[in-house]
Amino acid sequence: MATSSQTAERPTGAIHPIAPSRLKAPAGRPDLLPMGVWVWLASELMFFAALFAAYFMIRQTTSVQAAAGSQNLWQSQSSHLDIPYAAVNTLILVLSSVTCQMGVHAAEHGRVRRSGGLGAITSWGMREWYTLTFAMGAVFIAGQALEYANLISEGHTISSNVYFSLFFLATGFHGLHVLGGLIAFLFTLARTYLARTFTHEQAVMAMVVSYYWHFVDVIWIILFSVIYIVH
Repeated sequence: MATSSQTAERPTGAIHPIAPSRLKAPAGRPDLLPMGVWVWLASELMFFAALFAAYFMIRQTTSVQAAAGSQNLWQSQSSHLDIPYAAVNTLILVLSSVTCQMGVHAAEHGRVRRSGGLGAITSWGMREWYTLTFAMGAVFIAGQALEYANLISEGHTISSNVYFSLFFLATGFHGLHVLGGLIAFLFTLARTYLARTFTHEQAVMAMVVSYYWHFVDVIWIILFSVIYIVH
């Protein structure tokens, strides 16, 4: 029979004993949470694949219906988009994947907080990198909201035509996914402040949040290319 000392440990600073599975990686088998997240992301990929399929099908249909020698709906309506503005916003989101991965690296090495001054980024821990990632994601969402406001002020709404219906649906669904990622960052950061000990379980949580964030970034790169670049 296993004793209590074998089934639970009390790290320095911990109030109660913590199960070994939460402190260290399970021997001989993978963590279930990352596997579950990968399966879920596969289903999300199917959702966006269907969205892209609908986008290209409707675009092809409207292009065929356009009169010979005239602009099709996509060519005429895409001119209302501010591509340089969207490119800057895209760059912010892409760079947030870099800061997110730096946070994962710190978490994997047990560095939950910085070991030096705030200006010394080489000493940053998971908290600092994830806080910066959250801020960059929030800037992206704010930039997207401003873009929506500008388009609506010019009379381009989700009900204007099929082009803007697809534009707002595709970018809007992606925006909701970014918001979900921001909530996940807040939850992950909050756990590190509430817990007195940084556990393997928290490191795994930080890792799966990064999976989701990288997924959201890749989807946006494809969306940006399809909507803003290819007319």
